[in-house]
Amino acid sequence: MPAIPQKIIHEYLRHDKKFPHVWCAGCSNGIVLGSIIRAIAGMNLDRNDIVMVSGIGCSSRMPVYVDFNTLHTLHGRAIAFATGVKLHKPHLKVIVVTGDGDCAAIGGNHLIHAARRNIDLTVIMLNNNIYGMTGGQVSPTTPHEAYATTAPYGNIEPDFDVCKLAMGAGATYVARTTAFHTQETQNMVKEAIEHPGFALIEVICACPVIYGRLNKKGGAPEMMKEMRDNSIPLAAVDKLPPEKVQGKIIRGVLHKDIRPEYCAQYAELMKKAQAQGGSK
Repeated sequence: MPAIPQKIIHEYLRHDKKFPHVWCAGCSNGIVLGSIIRAIAGMNLDRNDIVMVSGIGCSSRMPVYVDFNTLHTLHGRAIAFATGVKLHKPHLKVIVVTGDGDCAAIGGNHLIHAARRNIDLTVIMLNNNIYGMTGGQVSPTTPHEAYATTAPYGNIEPDFDVCKLAMGAGATYVARTTAFHTQETQNMVKEAIEHPGFALIEVICACPVIYGRLNKKGGAPEMMKEMRDNSIPLAAVDKLPPEKVQGKIIRGVLHKDIRPEYCAQYAELMKKAQAQGGSK
């Protein structure tokens, strides 16, 4: 990927709207936004051909700040809105920015069915392990025994592996990285946008103000260092003994294949129906 000028992020922001942003000091969301913008800038895409869609949550504020076609929609419904956009105008590059609660809880059904259909969407799930915007409640990815405002004695529920869920549902591109690994995130976003089918990227993020404070993780620097030190690339997994892999964040492209994409099949179905005069 070619070098991106330092001020490129500035060029893609809506400076007359909604600034200063709502993210807390030390939040990873701005880092991920930078990786997304650099990926898009490096692809030389016309910003009028990009649609960024979100629901509700900390990360879901992202479309408000960028100079693309954007939709800031209902809680958990971002993928449903994105599906409608993609079906109506299949040539558009549709990116969904979502959080772990928005995507895997109320939006879970939309996630699995978009993956099942293999509709050409790029879903970037920022996973900070908690509902950050609404007060620090347990989310589907809050680790077992971790603390939240609704789990003051520790979370007794097992957490979702959203990547495995997406693969099981039929997603044809699934990847995981962390906010610390900015170049890796940038490369994955580019790959996911270019991929002709449903793509999910899970980006592990830091929420130092709520999750970090409740779980004594330290501040933003400490949480970023934990992402660095507690993650390993997929290519290294087979070279390490099981005890070195246990509990680590596995980063990399976890699954990639090609199968028929939903919009293309839908277009063929319409042609078939029209050729038959709308009746079988």
